[in-house]
Amino acid sequence: MQEEIILELLKGRDVLAVLPTGSGKSLCYQVPAVIGDGICLVVSPLVALMEDQVKGLEKRGIRALHLGGGMSRDETVTAFDNLLFGKYKLVYASPEKLQSELVQEKLRQLPLKLIAVDEAHCISQWGHDFRPSYLKLGFLHDWFPEIPRIALTATATERVEKDILIQLGLEKAIAFRSSLFRDNLSVGLVKTQNNLGRLVQILRDKTEPAIVYVGTRKDSIVYAQYLRDRGIPAGSYHGGLDSRERALALEDWLNESKKVMVATNAFGMGIDKANVRCVVHCHVPLSIESYIQEIGRAGRDEKPAYAYLLYHEQSMSEAEELVSNSMADPVFCKRVYKHLNDYFQIAQGEFRESILGFDLFDFCKTYELPLGKTFSALGHFEREDVLIFEGSPRRTSRVRILERSDALLERTSLKSLTSEVLQILLRSYGGVHEQKISIQESFIAKKAGVSRNEVSQQLEILQKNGVLTYDKSEGLSELRFLVPREDNFVHRSTAKNIEARNRNKLIQLKSMQSYLENDRVCRNRQLVVYFGEDDREDCGRCDICRKKIKASDWPGYEQMANQVKNLLHSRHELDFAVLQQHLELDREQLSKTLEMMVEKKWIKLNLQNKFELIQ
Repeated sequence: MQEEIILELLKGRDVLAVLPTGSGKSLCYQVPAVIGDGICLVVSPLVALMEDQVKGLEKRGIRALHLGGGMSRDETVTAFDNLLFGKYKLVYASPEKLQSELVQEKLRQLPLKLIAVDEAHCISQWGHDFRPSYLKLGFLHDWFPEIPRIALTATATERVEKDILIQLGLEKAIAFRSSLFRDNLSVGLVKTQNNLGRLVQILRDKTEPAIVYVGTRKDSIVYAQYLRDRGIPAGSYHGGLDSRERALALEDWLNESKKVMVATNAFGMGIDKANVRCVVHCHVPLSIESYIQEIGRAGRDEKPAYAYLLYHEQSMSEAEELVSNSMADPVFCKRVYKHLNDYFQIAQGEFRESILGFDLFDFCKTYELPLGKTFSALGHFEREDVLIFEGSPRRTSRVRILERSDALLERTSLKSLTSEVLQILLRSYGGVHEQKISIQESFIAKKAGVSRNEVSQQLEILQKNGVLTYDKSEGLSELRFLVPREDNFVHRSTAKNIEARNRNKLIQLKSMQSYLENDRVCRNRQLVVYFGEDDREDCGRCDICRKKIKASDWPGYEQMANQVKNLLHSRHELDFAVLQQHLELDREQLSKTLEMMVEKKWIKLNLQNKFELIQ
């Protein structure tokens, strides 16, 4: 659909483009950008993605500029002068960068011809990568009402699409939606009690690049080392790496000196390598949206590719526990808000305008709050315009242990604070021997029953003695209040939305659970049905299709199909378990009947993973 989209933009019309991962969305705005005079502004959430696109354009002789977050005032002014004098055709910026008063002042002076909002699902709180700063992009429409705009995403349900259109003021946009169905991608679930062993079996004979997704930073290090020990060259990638380490890990994978990248979901948007043959998930993704985006990184060259999800009996309960531990309800949020104001000594009715240095770990320790839920509560407050939380310090503290095991054993056997800090490091941070690991001095301090400064002093002593390397944090997180302190008002005004977002998280996870448990309907069809496509044939390649036996091969099929129809006439929609309970039918025979009825388009599977009649 690239040509049609480009032609509409050249006619000056707004466009919403929902196209699958790897389909070449960026070309839709890059081509109009280079035709004629004027500048294209591209809003994107990831620095790595923007830098990669700028490099790619410059290789083709197209001048593009990235407005980086670390640019000084003078550098920013110079960049805009160059834009004004026609030196660049495209300018890339994050939504956070666009909130700068200086950037906004300079932006209004530019001869813009097109505005592109990439990864537009980030604007919707019902999506899976919500970014509060995306909600503040409405000014672009107000300032440049005549400039055509395009919003692009690969993963948007009908609800998210509507949210994108409303939030960006694109109600009159022409929508282009391409099927997410991938003819070259074989999707399968693999039940196993031994993820590592099964992973080696899958990857051992693969000669082309692969991505392995895991749930934690520690797992990314452990799994990569396990693969290397068995002769499979693998690197690891997670949010705790600094920019240089991330760049090196990515480069090793891109040039294929390490064929396998073991990563958390930090290895995400903008990763563009055409010949990835295999994506393996060793944990349950928390939403269908994130899952389909991650497996969409395989087979972009349109050659056959494979996606495996390894799971066991406890996989779903582990995912549920992860969501539960990170979900802050309205009562907890009220408690966090009160403690935040107490922490900074802000009285009722007072408004503190300054940007405040904020140590999240010390805050949680002071008020005995769980870190994950507190982080979630801060996210809720951002979405409700109560405060702005810059969650990442300029760099977190990082440690790598250098000393060998025998010397370490002797050192940790001593009764001293230094020994205790070392023991906590070894127990709490996996992979600390292999590479630098992000740590929280406040966490170690809580475990040791001492202050954060004492922990820093002990780590400095250990570094001086050659036991480890210690890169101390360069700064605290930042927090800025946007409203005066009114505990009850803030609680009342935010509670309803917080509850709605929490419900949405649980619904997304439930959809993922239904996908895991539904062993009757083609995997690819289940995935695209979630995004509103219900007219697809079975893929013929997934684990379910390969096992499928046609229901017409056994007697009594038509009689059972009529029973299902009659029940759905009266009940409208039912899931498999309820159908089986009401009809008291054999599970395998009912499963075959439903498969055949879906194939004949008598019934369909809706977004709630329930069967309903096709009218």
